[in-house]
Amino acid sequence: MDKQKKITIYHPFGNANTRAAVDGIYKQGILESFHTCIACFKETFLYKLSSFGPLKELRRRYFSSFLQNKTITHPFKELGRQIAPKIKFNSLIAHEKGIFCVDNICHDLDTKVAKYIQKNKEKIGGVYAYEDCALKTFGTAKSNDIKCIYDLPIGYWRAMQSLLNEERTKNPEWAITLGGFNDSDKKRQRKDAELQLADKIYVASSFTKKTLEMYPGKLADIEVIPYGFPPVNTKRKYDDIQNRKIRVLFVGGLSQRKGLSYFFEAIKGLEDKIEATVVGRGNLDACPALKKALSIVNYIPSLPHDEILKLMATQDLFIFPSLFEGFGLVITEAMSQGTPVITTDRTCGPDIMNNGIDGWVIKAGETKPIRDLLLTFISNPIILIKAGQAAIHTASQRPWSVYEKELADSINSFLND
Repeated sequence: MDKQKKITIYHPFGNANTRAAVDGIYKQGILESFHTCIACFKETFLYKLSSFGPLKELRRRYFSSFLQNKTITHPFKELGRQIAPKIKFNSLIAHEKGIFCVDNICHDLDTKVAKYIQKNKEKIGGVYAYEDCALKTFGTAKSNDIKCIYDLPIGYWRAMQSLLNEERTKNPEWAITLGGFNDSDKKRQRKDAELQLADKIYVASSFTKKTLEMYPGKLADIEVIPYGFPPVNTKRKYDDIQNRKIRVLFVGGLSQRKGLSYFFEAIKGLEDKIEATVVGRGNLDACPALKKALSIVNYIPSLPHDEILKLMATQDLFIFPSLFEGFGLVITEAMSQGTPVITTDRTCGPDIMNNGIDGWVIKAGETKPIRDLLLTFISNPIILIKAGQAAIHTASQRPWSVYEKELADSINSFLND
């Protein structure tokens, strides 16, 4: 490969894994450009504005300062998405239809990057794109002999529908919360077309890779590179757990996709031994079962991210019984705070945890394994302290910088293959 050809990467919003990917590609010396909707850099006017009231949301779009000269922003539609609900124009962000909906933002960015690729094709060796944002850019890249790299952050849609349809039948009173069935045929076909065009596919968990077995055709090489952990809480203190209730936490969207009914069933009747807290938003009025279940726990609809980490550091156990998860960043967050996790085989758990040492991986869709573990901890709560200490050690071995380097090394090798 010509040494001047580099990677163009883009994502409309820029979450933790995207920031790490861009940083890693830059540090590898192969970043041509990064495209996103809104980017905030320290010491800039936009960063200073983000310290005021409603503009604090901009801090979530913060990127490393060294990326500033490599970043191209396309803010118009994303600003519309942010403003529309505040002025009660929710029709503007309606799923797949609203002018400022997530899908239209993704397609708009895809179109703009495709044009950029065509204009700058001589210096671009590969393009790195995410699900729902790749079709036009990949088409342009293919016609210019540019390699197409695809990042699938959550499991494949056919597998999701298959597994969650089973759950609909199994727990009908929770079915309304499942979601995942609202996408149009056109959107699902677009997902398949993106996958078909990819020359290389990255996923963050073995479970996500397994879901791609349901793709009706042959795919490019799929590589699993788990995400990193946040900075560990080196000041975590463990108080006298033997003379109080065990503090148990769930954080996430209040959907049965997260296995919520299994969480509530497992703690039922243990109120004298367990103090449970749930953090997350959901449509409580549409699901009587959810509303009733929340009435017997400490329920917090929302918390800023830093406050969630602080809360995690006060808990003895984090339970995340998800039925379908591409990774599950809350798992790594809890472990980084010294709180061990019970999770399922449909998350990143099998890839990053040492089962029975720094946490526990159980079969998805079952209450009994969670319940049995809770009863064990009630009898011998010291297990949780030892597992929490082990979780901090595990988290310290894989910071985000490890993910950055592993991904960038792999991309560089692929480009030069």
